[in-house]
Amino acid sequence: MSDVAIIDRLEVTELFKLLPHRYPFLLIDRIEQMVGDISAIGIKNVTVNEPHFTGHFPGEPIMPGVLIIEAMAQTAGAICAKHHSGGERKLVYFMTIDAARFRKPVIPGDRLELHVAKTKQRGQIFKFDCQALVAGQKVAEAKIGAMMVDAKHDPR
Repeated sequence: MSDVAIIDRLEVTELFKLLPHRYPFLLIDRIEQMVGDISAIGIKNVTVNEPHFTGHFPGEPIMPGVLIIEAMAQTAGAICAKHHSGGERKLVYFMTIDAARFRKPVIPGDRLELHVAKTKQRGQIFKFDCQALVAGQKVAEAKIGAMMVDAKHDPR
């Protein structure tokens, strides 16, 4: 693995260049580590002022599971866009989700770590194993499929 580039950190400004998502739908704050196109650890700092907490659930805020899955998918999308775009503006479409499991609620104040690892690639189709952890404890997991396509316009 000596020829695989390890990126220690991608800040949100770099994520803006890789992903089309913007607040309130950009669900990762940074990439803590990216090992080539093999794996990455995304970080989401969960805060009470996020819009979904006003209704999910009043008085007992819990991050919706679908948003945890989306955060995993965005981390996987950053891997694809960083290493397989050929310098062109690309979009990564979420294609499949399998074996999703939620083990513990994610609440405001949690630091969500999104561990994604590429398991398969065929052309522009990718498969990832994903885990979400809080304080080292697994809170969710899923297998995600994605497809990279050309962007129709460049909003940068």
